[in-house]
Amino acid sequence: NMVKLVLVFLALAGAALAIKWGSATASFQIEGAWLEDGKGMSIWDAFSHTPGKIVAGQPPGDVTDDFYHRYKEDVQLVKSLGHQTFRFSISWPRLMPSGRKDFINQKAVDFYRSLLNELIDNGIEPWVTLYHWDLPLALETEFGGWRHPNISLFFADYAEVCFEKFGDLVKHWITLNEPWCVAVLGHNTGEHAPGRGSHNLAQADDRVQQATEVYTVGHNLLLSHARAVQVYRTKFQAAQNGEIGITINPDFFYPLDPHDPRDKIAAERALTYAVGWWADPILFGDYPLEMRETAGSRMPTFTSEQRDLVRNSTDFLGINHYMSHLITHETDPTLAPGFYADRGGMLLEDPAWPKTDMGWSIVPSGIQDILEWIAARYGAVWPGMPIAITENGVAVNETADEAGLDDQARIAYLEGYLSHVLAAKANGVNIQAYFLWSVLDNYEWAFGMSKKFGLVRVEDGTLRRLPKASARWYTEWIKKQPQ
Repeated sequence: NMVKLVLVFLALAGAALAIKWGSATASFQIEGAWLEDGKGMSIWDAFSHTPGKIVAGQPPGDVTDDFYHRYKEDVQLVKSLGHQTFRFSISWPRLMPSGRKDFINQKAVDFYRSLLNELIDNGIEPWVTLYHWDLPLALETEFGGWRHPNISLFFADYAEVCFEKFGDLVKHWITLNEPWCVAVLGHNTGEHAPGRGSHNLAQADDRVQQATEVYTVGHNLLLSHARAVQVYRTKFQAAQNGEIGITINPDFFYPLDPHDPRDKIAAERALTYAVGWWADPILFGDYPLEMRETAGSRMPTFTSEQRDLVRNSTDFLGINHYMSHLITHETDPTLAPGFYADRGGMLLEDPAWPKTDMGWSIVPSGIQDILEWIAARYGAVWPGMPIAITENGVAVNETADEAGLDDQARIAYLEGYLSHVLAAKANGVNIQAYFLWSVLDNYEWAFGMSKKFGLVRVEDGTLRRLPKASARWYTEWIKKQPQ
């Protein structure tokens, strides 16, 4: 009970700390320099060069924002906007072109150390993601990437190199960004690299294979996360004095009919599938019962050694949140076998909800509801669990002229969502940091440069940085918050 009391006390102290405000990015989406200075290829390099994978008229991800060459001026930009933190990811194939530690690219070490020093010298706190989807292509072609039973050993090696080379400058590490996307979009629907999907598989046994693979990949991602954390905790954390966590990406789900218990169960189930698939093994020691019962033998089991490895393998939980949905208990028969069919239910959008340029529903209360749902679900095992909102933001359809810089729709989105972030904090959710996605317009995966998430425009062709109205709004917002 004494331990519980101490935890509660620490939780209250943490809840009283001011939120740090900043912005987030990812290597493949901003760096460019896709084959420069010894970088190996990633699965996203290959995917974006495959005809038909990226929306028509968009280039592959070779140049994007050219951050690799412009990082010093971009750090000055971030500083001028008053951001206190900056989240970026390390490109695994830039650092280790084969994905393995047989060759470490010194030019990549120099680049990331220079970027880290630049941030720190300018009073900006770096948060570093180890994996934001750009798997070394060599690991995909030679081993089957995330499907390989020993991928977690490769990832632990990569993590160790990162801690060794950069850990003296980094106090906040994120192992994986949105493992749900890697598993479901990469290996169940095929919308993301490596593009393995069950939608268009005619053979029944192929469809079963994809419906199994999504969970195998999920399992390997969790083990990879946990092994990286184990390496950090056993070899680096005491000396480097940082923290390490994982980032998941749950939407919020509201029952279509709040008075129908079946719809309420469907909403709760969807939340469990979004959050519990990742956080339950870490905080409870196993996958959610709902997932085990439905997926049956397709759901991997943890050995006792794996369970111990994964259990409690996080110092904080990162949450990326963009949108919410309505859900009904009726099932959509067209759902692809695997994650969606297992989750069941049918998603609907309230016609009153405005939509982003991605077609995502804008529901500001959703961010508060997901934060409070997570805090409640895990409150008994970890009261006051530290949470970082590692992404939140909006794609706006903007014209390329002067008028397009007056992005009032983004300001309205942020006003709504940020007020609910503060409300969740006031209700006791221990929110430590908030990262707006993103500071720059960037390469939005299969949409290329066509979707604009930035506070700052990256001008087509010249790549000139032009701050939008929202950039100034967010600067003023940060100034008004408790420091």
